[in-house]
Amino acid sequence: MNALVISGGGSKGAFAGGVAQYLIEEMGRDYDLYLGTSTGSLLVSHLALQNVDKIKKVYTSVNQKSIFSQNPFTIKKRHGGMEIGINHFNVLLNFFKGRKTFGESQNLKKLIFKTITKEEFSTLKNSKKDIVVTVSNLSMNEVEYKSIKDFSYEEFLEWIWISCNYTPFMSLVQKNGCEYADGGLGIMVPIEEAVKRGARNIDVIILQTEVTQLNKLPSRNAFSLLTSMFSFVLDRIEHQNIKIGKFAANQHNAIINFYYTPTILTTNSLIFDKKKMETWWHSGFEYAKLKNKETSQLGPEINQ
Repeated sequence: MNALVISGGGSKGAFAGGVAQYLIEEMGRDYDLYLGTSTGSLLVSHLALQNVDKIKKVYTSVNQKSIFSQNPFTIKKRHGGMEIGINHFNVLLNFFKGRKTFGESQNLKKLIFKTITKEEFSTLKNSKKDIVVTVSNLSMNEVEYKSIKDFSYEEFLEWIWISCNYTPFMSLVQKNGCEYADGGLGIMVPIEEAVKRGARNIDVIILQTEVTQLNKLPSRNAFSLLTSMFSFVLDRIEHQNIKIGKFAANQHNAIINFYYTPTILTTNSLIFDKKKMETWWHSGFEYAKLKNKETSQLGPEINQ
């Protein structure tokens, strides 16, 4: 069984889209299993349908308003760069309304329902392909995997949305008596799950550099500190997921091809800049092309 696994990474998902486009359109890869976390879950349904142009248009046209119904960030352009701060008014308004998070992402939910039609959902559900998204059940302290085979149109698209909700900056969702949030809080790179489901040839797109290349500047405020802490925790989770995934692959003689970002794309993946995401998509396509040319005679990376 062939599988495509895409990690979480917010706006960096544009890079993953470019990599996947090259693998599907230029390399002719045909996958039986598509498994995504967070931004990866947004991509997998469209990739399984081979609607690459459609999802590319989405990723290269969104902005903060496309994602947030209550945006917790302020963005100011200074000295050729972006200065990111707290939108105190929106944060306080959200708390005043009795919500538990700094921001809300209802607009992302609307966008998901707008871009995946009932006809497309039916096509996928009735196909031999399986599309699986990762969510974190905070109430049960568990990671759950949601397959398209098990849910209706409305239910599955809501699970996709939940998989992307990077709390406490995005919506916290009450469902089935439990609180759910971004799958990346538990599993950033679900390689092990792909192996458990029978995958033996796995392409894994990881929206992070293979080697740490960044020495972050000191936090400017409590909000900045919180984002840095979450980034640190998710990086540790990601490294553990990769190690466990490699071990599981070795146990089952599975072959893994890793696609990391060659450079740091952004230090805040919750900032959605159309121009940058368009550039990242192109960079992902070119990187996959270059990597496959370089490894064509060496073979895939086998669980090193």
